[in-house]
Amino acid sequence: MAHFSDLHLAGRHDSRGFERLNKLLTAIINAGCNHIVITGDLFNSTNPSDWAAIKEVLQSKRLYSWDKVTVIPGNHDLINLEEEMRIYNSLNPDSNGRKKRFRRKMDEFCDMFSELITGEDETAGFPFIKVLNYGEISISFVVVNTAYPWANIDNPLGARGYVKRGEIEALFAPTVKKALRDSFVIGVFHHAFRIYETDALIDQAFDWTMELKNREELLDAMLHLNASIVLHGHFHRFQTYMIGGMRVINGGSFNYNPRRYSEIAFGRDGGYIQRFVDI
Repeated sequence: MAHFSDLHLAGRHDSRGFERLNKLLTAIINAGCNHIVITGDLFNSTNPSDWAAIKEVLQSKRLYSWDKVTVIPGNHDLINLEEEMRIYNSLNPDSNGRKKRFRRKMDEFCDMFSELITGEDETAGFPFIKVLNYGEISISFVVVNTAYPWANIDNPLGARGYVKRGEIEALFAPTVKKALRDSFVIGVFHHAFRIYETDALIDQAFDWTMELKNREELLDAMLHLNASIVLHGHFHRFQTYMIGGMRVINGGSFNYNPRRYSEIAFGRDGGYIQRFVDI
């Protein structure tokens, strides 16, 4: 499988960006990858007409199907920072408006990519799971939304992450673990478990603006579901690290390096090999 993240395309008319995306997808197809995961921040825009351009590219490559691609939103896809920071919004003590705007964008995203979320004519939403069988190998994705609404004090740049309590609780439902039985489990979300984590004050300030607020709760859920790997983006570094015995893979940023992706090859013995590929 292949994983990349944080495209940050300028819009549907970003011809250079789409040219690079086509080259990357072609290389991934030629490498024989069975599935592609894109972990958010498709555009620097919350415009559904831009999202549709990604859908069109996937369709043109015959990739637009539930078993071939998983796409999730990042904070840039759901939060119009310019709109939220306008005086009449930013100084409004009632948070209901911004929550409604966020839910509307989430609903629009799920409607746009519903075939990649449910694979059927059902209401799409988060969290969701995919169980994909390749002969003797079963791979499962546990997909969670970590973006949450802008707030002038708690989320001033719109880049902090949080998983709603109800969505965390849904991951602990017995039916979820049962569905994942005898499968290699991979967690998928946008925000990073780890940013800089240094003693430097400037790094700590940056960490705060980017952090996944309840990462320990999400980590507990992933461990409960016996996840072996977690895929994320958000922090624009191609890297791997270990947390709680899980391998965490940061898909970096397509915008930073459009010629690199993470590749994972799975064996029948339950093992895997991960590497970053430069095309």
